[in-house]
Amino acid sequence: MWLQKEIRLKPRQRGFHLITDEIVRELPELKTFRVGMMQLFIKHTSASLTINENADPTVRQDFESYFNHAVPENEPYYRHLDEGSDDMPAHLKSSLLGCSVSLPITDGRFNLGTWQGVYLCEHRNHGGVRKVVATIWGE
Repeated sequence: MWLQKEIRLKPRQRGFHLITDEIVRELPELKTFRVGMMQLFIKHTSASLTINENADPTVRQDFESYFNHAVPENEPYYRHLDEGSDDMPAHLKSSLLGCSVSLPITDGRFNLGTWQGVYLCEHRNHGGVRKVVATIWGE
């Protein structure tokens, strides 16, 4: 069986945000899959998805600090400047982290590790609503 659904995530401030529960709420059909896989794909070039620590919020703060240090704003070599000083760094961060994640499904739930959750990585100061395509296949 296949299922594909577009999910609109509420706007969030810049940073790394757990969205696992929001994804599950938007996919009641998930419960019908005994075994399968889900791919999440974000339809934006200035935000990304990743899987990491879901318990300690300081991990998400450290992610934000690290990426702001690794990919700073206002570098003199940036040529893409039309959308603000946070835009080009957002594109770079998005490419580094990626636009999709895959999650195994077992007995109607994500089969993640004890401390794993899905992050929306919002790299813009005012990113707005983000759209994610969930594609599930399995039985």
